[in-house]
Amino acid sequence: MPRQNRPDPKTEALRASRTLNPRPQDVTDEAFLSADFFDPRDLVQVKYEMVRRVREDGASVSTAASAFGFSRQSFYQAAAALDEGGLAALVPAKPGPRGAHKLTPEVLEHIRMLLATDPSLRPADLAQAIAERFSRRVHPRSIERALKRSSQEPDRSTKRSR
Repeated sequence: MPRQNRPDPKTEALRASRTLNPRPQDVTDEAFLSADFFDPRDLVQVKYEMVRRVREDGASVSTAASAFGFSRQSFYQAAAALDEGGLAALVPAKPGPRGAHKLTPEVLEHIRMLLATDPSLRPADLAQAIAERFSRRVHPRSIERALKRSSQEPDRSTKRSR
């Protein structure tokens, strides 16, 4: 029976922690090519070593960025993140929107004004009003959560009681 390729546990762990370097083949730094300790798949280690190479070993930013498979801009971003938050700041953030980006303060104020005028408006009605006024689609549940967060209104159900 032929042996099946099993996923590498370290690769899977790096992927799960969002620290898998998407381009390990671009890392050409000598330490990563010759030593078992350095792993070009480990994005945090690669970024840390890139910054360390400039700050401690005196390499130029361009040379270090190129040897570690990054741009100069990426070097400066990694250096700033390291200064601001330590090693943990080198872990990429979760992808996707951060918070209620469609429900700006202006939109929330409009919602409050509508509710002050007519407290019986349901989140679906508010979503329709937002679409008409701001040309943006917002899910009724997002409106409920935003109102709850801002403590302006109690949690509102999408069902109308009769």
